[in-house]
Amino acid sequence: MSATDKMKDKAQVVRGEAKTKVGRATDDRGLEADGKADRVAGNLKQAGEKVKDALKR
Repeated sequence: MSATDKMKDKAQVVRGEAKTKVGRATDDRGLEADGKADRVAGNLKQAGEKVKDALKR
């Protein structure tokens, strides 16, 4: 996994956390759901890259 990919995936998770918090604070369920989706997608990408790295060894 390249460092660029790691940063992009982590940034997506962080963006998702921020969206979720703003959505909760403003009572915007759509924004909160978008944030959760971003977090999940970022975490899945990270997990997939870890599996690929493990298989390369």
